[in-house]
Amino acid sequence: MSEPDRAQLQALEDIAVEVARSAARLIVDERPAGLGVARTKASATDIVTVMDQAAQDHLLARLGALAPDDAVLGEERGGRGGTSGLTWVVDPIDGTVNYLYELPAYAVSVAVVDGDPAVPGAWRPLAGAVVNPVSGECFRASRGGGAFRSVAGGPQRRLTLRAAPAHLGEALVATGFGYAASTRGEQAALLVDLLPRVRDLRRLGSAALDLCRLAAGEVDAYYERGLNAWDLAAGWLVATEAGAVVGGPGGRDEAPTSELLWACGPDLAACFGPLITGLARRHHGS
Repeated sequence: MSEPDRAQLQALEDIAVEVARSAARLIVDERPAGLGVARTKASATDIVTVMDQAAQDHLLARLGALAPDDAVLGEERGGRGGTSGLTWVVDPIDGTVNYLYELPAYAVSVAVVDGDPAVPGAWRPLAGAVVNPVSGECFRASRGGGAFRSVAGGPQRRLTLRAAPAHLGEALVATGFGYAASTRGEQAALLVDLLPRVRDLRRLGSAALDLCRLAAGEVDAYYERGLNAWDLAAGWLVATEAGAVVGGPGGRDEAPTSELLWACGPDLAACFGPLITGLARRHHGS
């Protein structure tokens, strides 16, 4: 398909916000008192709740009504093909463990992309939204239109990165960990190398919210391995539209993949990008 114009991108952004907010209400309002576990994924710590599936079913239904020609790819069971060349990638609850423990750091992430989200580097987000149902925060963006945050339906505020620290040693860095034991071992080894070189590290438990926190100026940088398209698409766009450099395992000119996503301000990218990609290569498979 041809590149969408500004009006089309804004319409896609509005759809992302509408369906993400709707699913966010569902996972809070209809949360069972004794929340059950429907099944597990790769390991016992990677939990999928009944509400994950219910929220994705809800997203599929809403997108079927609002964008019937578009494909949908979700984290949970279900999805559909499309004819428009666009694909909605949805994470019904990003931060499932936080949701289970009622920690207020989880979100619904919804983005629409062009290209094939199943092929690393072959797709880019066009519009997206990340909604934290507990805080009432809604982060939204579309390509070339800027990134914005509103709280509980209040006025929108344009997002810009915080001023870069003078040295990498003054940077507050966010990250996350995978569920498989082998992946966690690699991530721990990288962490040991990185921690002495930065101010401190934060682990919030939601990749989508980590990228939005970067966009809002609440951390200086972020990196993570093992992310899927639905984990990163909306947050990637929000961070980029707020001014961040978002790169992959090959550096700042490469799109993020499951091998590595890193993000920071342009001034920090010259030192953080090479450092984190080098450490990732060193510790991958270690």
